[in-house]
Amino acid sequence: MIESLLVANRGEIARRIIRTARRLGVRAIAVHSEADAGLPFVTEADEAVCVGPANPAQSYRNVEAILAAAKSTGAQAIHPGYGFLSENADFARTVEASGLIWVGPGADAISAMGDKINARNLMAAAGVPVAPGTTDPAADLDAAVAAAAEIGYPVMVKAAAGGGGMGMGVANDEAALRTEYDKVRSFAERMFGDGSVLIERYFPRVRHVEVQILGLAGGRVVALGERECSVQRRNQKLVEESPSPAVSPELRERFLAAAVRAGEAVGYRNAGTVECLLDPATQEFFFLEMNTRLQVEHPVTELVYGVDLVEEQLRVAAGLAPTFDPDALAPRGHAIELRINAEDPKRFLPGPGAISTWNEPAGEGVRVDSGYVAGNTVTPFYDSLMAKLIVSGPSRAEAIERARAAVAQFEVAGPKCNLPFFAELLENEEFLSGNYDTGIVGRMR
Repeated sequence: MIESLLVANRGEIARRIIRTARRLGVRAIAVHSEADAGLPFVTEADEAVCVGPANPAQSYRNVEAILAAAKSTGAQAIHPGYGFLSENADFARTVEASGLIWVGPGADAISAMGDKINARNLMAAAGVPVAPGTTDPAADLDAAVAAAAEIGYPVMVKAAAGGGGMGMGVANDEAALRTEYDKVRSFAERMFGDGSVLIERYFPRVRHVEVQILGLAGGRVVALGERECSVQRRNQKLVEESPSPAVSPELRERFLAAAVRAGEAVGYRNAGTVECLLDPATQEFFFLEMNTRLQVEHPVTELVYGVDLVEEQLRVAAGLAPTFDPDALAPRGHAIELRINAEDPKRFLPGPGAISTWNEPAGEGVRVDSGYVAGNTVTPFYDSLMAKLIVSGPSRAEAIERARAAVAQFEVAGPKCNLPFFAELLENEEFLSGNYDTGIVGRMR
């Protein structure tokens, strides 16, 4: 096993990785910005290094500072978590060129799947279903208009280099396309340094279902079930559950087989997620993107499949066999994750602030992956995620009951918090039925 691990991230995911590292006897090293010096992940690490000021470009995305921290602390490996540098192929290559172990997929896989057009084309060639769309970037507005006319409205305008629900717009007609194309292209150039845009068919009533894959050290790619991620605001997830209430055993087999083909097509190693759109009316699904990293919502898979995905990541990176039998994977029970954000529960606008009260729920089937404690401050420099409340039970109904109780017990005061939204969702008939889609939050508001 790896002996020392630097976690190149912050907040709840850094704390969660450190927890597994310490359980395995791996020395855990944290890096942090000046603004995060007092957060739990810093104090819980075996060693911590400040890598710069609050601005992520000067700290968590500062490659030179992170590599210097790894060298000064004698780190053997680097785990990037999610966000920041986790899907930066150049960083992965630099880490390995420095003689360190990269706990993630290879740089070539990151590059191949980081461009959405290239990824679509690769998946189509591998026999993975893809939605109708462009096979090359829409070079200009005229090309986008021509592509949309061929695909048929409505269409999704997407940044080829985008991710995390950012750089996307919907056009119901040519006039809207002309507006959205310029908007998405400008945003993509500013945020990703790449203004390439693709045009895809947009499905108004669709579910967002993803599959967790793991490329093992021996070369085999396995799938650890699916997650339902359709409760979203601004194309960003708020709730995830596994198994998906929309997926039958037969459909699950198709999903998992396609996800394995996707991983095999790029020689995938380590943890990743194949995201798809599911048309509930036809039971057809289409490849959306592959996230070449550990997902925010990985805990629901851990609880349903009985694995520690961070431990499996470390084992793959070290060239070790998995702790589980790849031929005996099967879901047991149900798990739901609620993202507890520092944002108002109506419009979902960020509301950072000092935390005066922080009391986490506990009990059977309740897990909290948090990044903060009372006395900490949620600053405006980073994502608004404060914690993940994960509940599990023998059935979906029992998991929902535990979620209701846990939400009622969770006390947060100081910053704005979206806990009241979850209390509302857990009483919503559409959600309770399991027959919901990505428009559910809009219908609630």
